[in-house]
Amino acid sequence: MKGDYSLSQDPLDIDLNRHSEAPLYRQLIEQIREQIASGALPAGARLPPSRALARRLGVSRISVVNAYSELRAAGYLSARAGRGTFVAVQGGAAPAASPRRPPPDRQRSAAVRDMMRLARKPGVIDFSSGSPPSEFFPVRYLQDALNHVIERDGAEALSYEAAEGYLPLRGAVRDYVRAIGIQCRLDDVLITGGAQQAIDLVLQSLLSPGDTLVTADPTYLGVMDIAQARRVHIHGIPIDRDGIRIDALDAIIGDLRPRLIYVMPSYQNPTGHLMPMHRRRQLVRLAAHHGIPVLEDEVYREFRFEGDELPPLKALDDSGVVIHTNAFTKVLLPGIRIGYLIAGDAYNERLSRVKQAADISTSGLHQRAIHLLLERGVLAQQLERNRIELRRRRVAALAAAQRYFPPGSKWFSPQGGLYLWVELPERGPSAAETFIAALQRDVAFAIGALFYSGDGGSHAMRLNFGIQRPAAIDEGFARIGAAWRALAAEVGGVEAGVVL
Repeated sequence: MKGDYSLSQDPLDIDLNRHSEAPLYRQLIEQIREQIASGALPAGARLPPSRALARRLGVSRISVVNAYSELRAAGYLSARAGRGTFVAVQGGAAPAASPRRPPPDRQRSAAVRDMMRLARKPGVIDFSSGSPPSEFFPVRYLQDALNHVIERDGAEALSYEAAEGYLPLRGAVRDYVRAIGIQCRLDDVLITGGAQQAIDLVLQSLLSPGDTLVTADPTYLGVMDIAQARRVHIHGIPIDRDGIRIDALDAIIGDLRPRLIYVMPSYQNPTGHLMPMHRRRQLVRLAAHHGIPVLEDEVYREFRFEGDELPPLKALDDSGVVIHTNAFTKVLLPGIRIGYLIAGDAYNERLSRVKQAADISTSGLHQRAIHLLLERGVLAQQLERNRIELRRRRVAALAAAQRYFPPGSKWFSPQGGLYLWVELPERGPSAAETFIAALQRDVAFAIGALFYSGDGGSHAMRLNFGIQRPAAIDEGFARIGAAWRALAAEVGGVEAGVVL
C-alpha cells in the first residue's frame, strides 16, 4: 500500500539520555530539530509513524506524539492524511536554522511554567502546587484584622515602614524564635516580603556573580531560580534519608570554595526529609570550621505532625554562621508576603541596606495585620487545625500510593510538611512521560527532575498531598498509577503490576 512504512526507511538518528533532567519527548524534539537544521533530514523526508518510532526507541507512544505535535506547530513537520509525517517544505526548503538549545536552568524554568499552566486546567486534580490548600487560610480573621488596623492606625498603616520592619512585629518574631532556642535581639530581626525575598536578599548581600552556592540535590526550585537570576553557580550535594550528606559536602569545599550553603532542615521541599539532630550539629560544625555561612529555610517547620520537635540550626550556632529564615506565607496566608530573617552582627547591616534598595519597605498594612493575628492567637489555632488535617491527608496519600503505584516504587512516610516524594521503577516510563499521560486523565504532579541542579530524578515525582482532600487523593493517585501502567504496557517489556 502507498502508506506502508518500513523501519529500513527510518531516517532518524536518535540517542536519548534517560538520566537527563530533560523529558524524553523534549530530547526527541531537539534532536529532530538539529537534524533538520544540519540537512540530515531534508525537506520532504518522511518520518516513521509514532507507534513504530516509540517501539524502536523503547519509549511511550505519547512521547513521540507530543514531539511530533510540537514540531508541527513550530513549522518543522507537516502531516498528510493517510500518508504520514514529513519534514515541512517552506518556500522550497526546510527551516534554515534550528534555535539554539537553551541552557538547563532556562529549560527548567520553561518546564515549570508549562507544568503549572497545564495543571491549572479546569477539572485537574493538581498535586504539583507548593502551597497549602486555600481552605486552610483564616480569611475571616484576616478581614477582621485589616479592618481593625485601619480603624486603629488610619493613614499611618498605609505609610512606609522602616526597612527593617514594623517594630511590634519584629518584637513578636524575636519572642517566637527565642521560644525555639534562637538567641536573638530585636536588631537581629529583618522583616521581608516572604521567604523568597529573604533568600534573594542573602544571595545579593553575600555572593557576587560567579560565586558558588551549594545545596542539597534535589532542592527547592526557588533557590535555583534566584541563583540563575543573580548569575551564581549552584552545586548540588547528594542527599540521604537524613538530608544533605556531610561527607560529600566536606569533600568538595576545598575545590569549590562555596560562599554559601542553603538547606531546608525540616520537611524539605521536595523530598519531605527531616534532618536529625546529629546531622544538624555536624553541618553547623563544618560550616563554622570553614567560615561558610549557612542559610536555613524553615518555612515548613510548623507543619510537624509526628515526632519530636528539633531545634533550628540557628539555635545550635555559637559562631554566628547561620542565617535563619521563615515566613507566615505557608502557615497563614501565601498571598500576604510576610517573612523574616534572623542574622547577626556580621550580616545585619548589609542585609538591611540591600532590603531598603530592593523595595524600600514591606507592606505596613500587612505587617500590622499579621502582628494582630499573632497577638490574638490565630497562628497557634491555625497550626493545630492544619496539623490534624495534614496528618489525615498523609494517611490517605500513603494508603493510595500503596494501592495504586506500580511495584518497585519507593517512598517513605514524612513526619511533616506537604509532600510525598515517590521514585517510580527505573525499568518503566519516566516521570515526565507519566506526567504527560496523567494530564490526559486530568491529574498533575511535579516532575522530580526539575528539582535537581544537574542530572537526576528522571523517575521521581513530588506530590503535594496537603492540597487535596482524601477522596481526591485516592482518585488522583489511582489515575497516576493507571497512566503509568498504560504507558508501561504500550512500551512492552515492563511488568505493570496489578492494582489491588
